[in-house]
Amino acid sequence: MSPPDTPPRTLRTVAPVLALCWLAVFFDGMDVNIYGAVLPHLLEDNSLGLGKATAGTIGSWTTLGMLIGALTAGNLTDWVGRRPLLVGSVSLFSAGSAVCALAANPTVFGTGRFLAGLGLGGLMPLCLAIVMEFAPPRRIALTTGLLMTSYHVGGMAATGLGLTVAPTAGWRWVFWAGVVPAAIAVPLLLRLMPESPGVLLAKGRGAQADAITDRYGLPRAVPAAAPVAGAKGRLQAVRVLFAPESRFATPLLWLASFCGLLLVYGVSTWLPQMMLASGYGMTSSVSFLLVINAGGIVGMLVAGRTADRYGAVRVSAIWFVLTAAGALLLQAHLPLAATYAVVAVTGIWLFSAQVMVYAATSTVYPDSARATGLGWVTGVGRSGAVLGPWLVGALADNGHDDWGFTAFALAGVLGAIAVALVPLARRPAPGAALGSRPPATGSVSRRVPETDGRG
Repeated sequence: MSPPDTPPRTLRTVAPVLALCWLAVFFDGMDVNIYGAVLPHLLEDNSLGLGKATAGTIGSWTTLGMLIGALTAGNLTDWVGRRPLLVGSVSLFSAGSAVCALAANPTVFGTGRFLAGLGLGGLMPLCLAIVMEFAPPRRIALTTGLLMTSYHVGGMAATGLGLTVAPTAGWRWVFWAGVVPAAIAVPLLLRLMPESPGVLLAKGRGAQADAITDRYGLPRAVPAAAPVAGAKGRLQAVRVLFAPESRFATPLLWLASFCGLLLVYGVSTWLPQMMLASGYGMTSSVSFLLVINAGGIVGMLVAGRTADRYGAVRVSAIWFVLTAAGALLLQAHLPLAATYAVVAVTGIWLFSAQVMVYAATSTVYPDSARATGLGWVTGVGRSGAVLGPWLVGALADNGHDDWGFTAFALAGVLGAIAVALVPLARRPAPGAALGSRPPATGSVSRRVPETDGRG
């Protein structure tokens, strides 16, 4: 129970944690979008020897690394701690970017992208879990949306580098920019990022856990059933995802995440090249990536507020359908001004549809299983991120660049169906009212005051 003088948990109290995670995800978005922003230049560099099919495969290597990183981080976070894993993730994707900058052939370049993917995959679920833990309960979707605006600001920064640095100094200098996070974000995270009170309590560091809960207006964490260490504890955490209340909702969340990440990484990797193949100029084609990320920023803010009012599941399903419609319009080869408008509007729906899948996990899993649930939703979803770049690359290599838009539209429809079925598949815990959040079971039990989260 929180002591009487604990400040109420509001968006203001979570701001320091949100700012640190925002910075980390900014660099995540920059690194992910760097590849798509410089891909036309990579394909023109004969010294590297990169073809379209190989480029798509390397894009899938990146997302394969993300899959492994997300699953690993999701299962280790309550054991190792979130802050050490977050620092390790940032350091790893910075090192991968340096390998890409030095690469002399596609194999070395792909190795660098795989290393970057390992770090990027762990970073996203960690930041989401941290922000959701510290956020006011009634502002989780909004806070998640605010966090994810940083991904698109990072994507816009990458596009700016692709438009300005790559044509003049060469694509290698764009990847050197990906090393910057190790110098900026790591020291700040080590100095300022608080550890999860639940993790601290499970490690027997109750005084530190209480100090953090008091500082950030969180309810005091009390041990209910401390997580078991080692492999047994990791297996127990995964079993929670298939408890009677969530065993059918879990695969639907995985499928929705698969479709959403296929869209996110397929578009981030191939949009400039697809638009170039459709007859647009080099500058316009790369600029579309800037525009779609700008739409993504607007989408995160709109989706967060809308989901707090109408529910993350409903918003995600509608946004997936609108994304499918936008993808089909882009296949129609509209005039340049109309195409810019369609790309911007599609960005509003595309990225936030996936993020609202993450927000929907808070309605399915208890607090103690949130990090593991997010890790698996993002991790299994990364298989879509692996398939997307490879699939569009294979289509492009066979002269069917525009078929990628059809694939994106189909993914949007399937994602909408999957996420819309989640409320029907979720069973309330015994004694719980339908539609209520699942009770916390596992490492930590918290009592949340009725006034908590009205900030």
